[in-house]
Amino acid sequence: MLEVEVDLKSSPDLAKAPLTIGQLAKRAGVATSALRFYEAEGLIAGSRSSGGHRQYPRHVLRRVAFIRAAQVVGLTLPQIKAALATLPQGRTPTKADWTRLSAGWAPLLDERIAALQQLRERLTGCIGCGCLSLKACALYNPEDVKRGEGAGARLLRIETGS
Repeated sequence: MLEVEVDLKSSPDLAKAPLTIGQLAKRAGVATSALRFYEAEGLIAGSRSSGGHRQYPRHVLRRVAFIRAAQVVGLTLPQIKAALATLPQGRTPTKADWTRLSAGWAPLLDERIAALQQLRERLTGCIGCGCLSLKACALYNPEDVKRGEGAGARLLRIETGS
């Protein structure tokens, strides 16, 4: 049997309530340490509750999603920060923002695709060789200008004081 309760107080609008760092981490699929790092780097912003706990407005979820998507594309955090800085008043990126920003990343992706194709070609050649020599392998040691001086860390200089 179900009883109806009356005189209930309305709960705060949960859709507007800030998220704790744990809630944000769970919803965004990232570690809380990543969120702290993003905040320290100025990629996201939150506030502190009266008890001193981190809390974030719900729109930060979209910002974290933007950061993660840009990382998957291969952008560095400084590049992501620069992209976010182009948004007025640090707002959350919209679909139009993503379209505009991602169009600028196309040449970067083309370069990475070309580099991966070149790596695949070199790797195919190395399978037959099998040397993986520190001296000669073009894949493992490309453009090594110090190889003529012998094996070892040639640029490491230890000052002894004597």
